[in-house]
Amino acid sequence: MKGQHEAPVRCAVYPRTSTDEGLESDFNSLDAQRESGENYVASHRSEGWAVLPARYDDGGYSGATLDRPGLQRLLADIEAGSIDVVIVYKIDRLSRYLPDFAKLIEIFDRHHVSLVSVTESFDTSTPMGRLTLHMLLSFAQFEREVITERIRDKVAAAKRRGKYCGGAPVFGYDVDRERKRLVVNPKEAPLVPRIFADFIRTPSCTALAQKLTEEGYTTKSWTTKKGITRPGGHWNKGHIYRLLHNPLYIGEVLHKGQRYPGEHEPIVSRKLWDQAQAILHDQHRAPGLSTRAKTEALLRGILRCAHCGSAMGPTFTRRRGKVYRYYLCVHASKNGHDSCPTRCLSAGEIERTVMEQLRTVFRTPEIVAQTCREARAQVEQGAAQGEAFSEPDVVGALHSLDPIWERLFPQERERIVRLLVRRVDVYPDRAELQIRAEGLASLVTELGESTAEEEQAA
Repeated sequence: MKGQHEAPVRCAVYPRTSTDEGLESDFNSLDAQRESGENYVASHRSEGWAVLPARYDDGGYSGATLDRPGLQRLLADIEAGSIDVVIVYKIDRLSRYLPDFAKLIEIFDRHHVSLVSVTESFDTSTPMGRLTLHMLLSFAQFEREVITERIRDKVAAAKRRGKYCGGAPVFGYDVDRERKRLVVNPKEAPLVPRIFADFIRTPSCTALAQKLTEEGYTTKSWTTKKGITRPGGHWNKGHIYRLLHNPLYIGEVLHKGQRYPGEHEPIVSRKLWDQAQAILHDQHRAPGLSTRAKTEALLRGILRCAHCGSAMGPTFTRRRGKVYRYYLCVHASKNGHDSCPTRCLSAGEIERTVMEQLRTVFRTPEIVAQTCREARAQVEQGAAQGEAFSEPDVVGALHSLDPIWERLFPQERERIVRLLVRRVDVYPDRAELQIRAEGLASLVTELGESTAEEEQAA
């Protein structure tokens, strides 16, 4: 620990609790931890120690994450150089996760901040303190993992007995929190078998979701333990799909692929359930679905509908033995094609448009110069891989790519496009590209190395 100081040794006390239970009392666990830290600092007053007035309390926050408001304020003040020592009641108050704790210690060391545990009596500025610290933290992490395993085993045993184990209530049921079980919601329940029956007559989740929304039905509305209301909203095909697959409706509880008789009352007959599952099974086995992920999609993951702000994912249809590729707006897919003016695009057309724009962009001197400046800056700052290069390097590299583009494998074309393009926003009359300068740096380096290898081989 730091020795005698002319200036005060500025000490920050950091208290934390995992739950917010009891925090409303006049003297709670956070107060007790802070008082213990202040007493420890007082015992070192002769060494110039003084408690900072700022409070960094975290009540109701797990030690398994660093996303805590008090801790973030503490780190900000450490970065600002206004703290010399951090005082905790026990090490696990700071973190219960070894990698996170290592990150914190690295930050402390970088700013010459020491860590002191009141009850475990050690100081991280000494080798023995560091050894003790890592031993204690390893045991704290072991304890957390054991507790997690016990909870997991308890949940598994409860589900095998058909008990409700928490989570958001599903449509058609409410939660009796005193008895910890599901009870039928008399207002919502009659709609559930009707959804199954309507799906059996017209097996389209999208059409069924539109129908329910048009008739004024909303998804589940419920209130949390803390009194926060979660209002229902419009139905979409995802809601319908999950409802049709949920065995709770036939009185069963699902756990790790196994179903067990539940304590709650079923609201869908076995006959309706079996009919719906047969249709869903046939839809899942429809020709082409298993190979969808293998279909080429040059703009996979970067194409977005500017109207909805949603992603546009690849899909396809088969007609007379021929495959037709499209990009479909996710919002339109869930809520019906009428919900979005963009809806779907011919994959070939939008891909050609994007490639033409890319070629135009890299043939424009002003854009090449600007992109080069950005890429060089990122390389110099270490934010991108690659070596220093000039504008002629960029032009030459992209020109060398143009004639071999059609001979590249689909996966390689996708990789290069994702390297160069951050996203493509599609409007009814145009598409706008966002270029990745750091990707350009990597690509120029790759192409330069390939050219050098070819020249050596020749």
